[in-house]
Amino acid sequence: MVSVGVLALQGDFAEHEAILERLGVAAPEVRLPADLEGLDALIIPGGESTTIARLMAAYGLIEPLRRFAAAKPVWGTCAGLILMAKTATDLDLETLAIMDIEVERNAFGRQLESFETDLSFAEIEGGPVHAVFIRAPRIRGVGAGVNVLAALADGTVVAARQGSLLVTAFHPELTADARLHAYFLSLAAKASPVAAR
Repeated sequence: MVSVGVLALQGDFAEHEAILERLGVAAPEVRLPADLEGLDALIIPGGESTTIARLMAAYGLIEPLRRFAAAKPVWGTCAGLILMAKTATDLDLETLAIMDIEVERNAFGRQLESFETDLSFAEIEGGPVHAVFIRAPRIRGVGAGVNVLAALADGTVVAARQGSLLVTAFHPELTADARLHAYFLSLAAKASPVAAR
């Protein structure tokens, strides 16, 4: 069985855990480097990117998370996207910098400018994905190895994949639609040693 850890330093990690458990997947919480052992994949949830970056440094997680991401799937939602990006505006703390994307934080304004919309999502079947944006970032540049998976009507990129690294600027864990979590599980299953045998 695939085991997907959820970084549980701050933010809406419990919502991701609930969806994974609904899908029948073990979802242990990750707070220390030792918690990464035995996991097949990891989700970095939305929250406050500055706070999560500080806590990752305080708990000695930055290098262990980079090593983990070099071998196994990682999905960052909202703040998680910011922490995975190679560059992020207005963030002077060390992040993971594991994905070749350039990100603008709080690109759509404050909490009051939060919005919801339906997105066409490459690699996901079953029609549009309903997306909840809360103080969301946007991807304003992607490297050559990055596949754009979803964009707003104006072309703003809000989801992308680089190999088994996945990012979404919105919060799939705040809707009843579990397709994105199932999609990430498919990436984890392909990457797991059991699947390779």
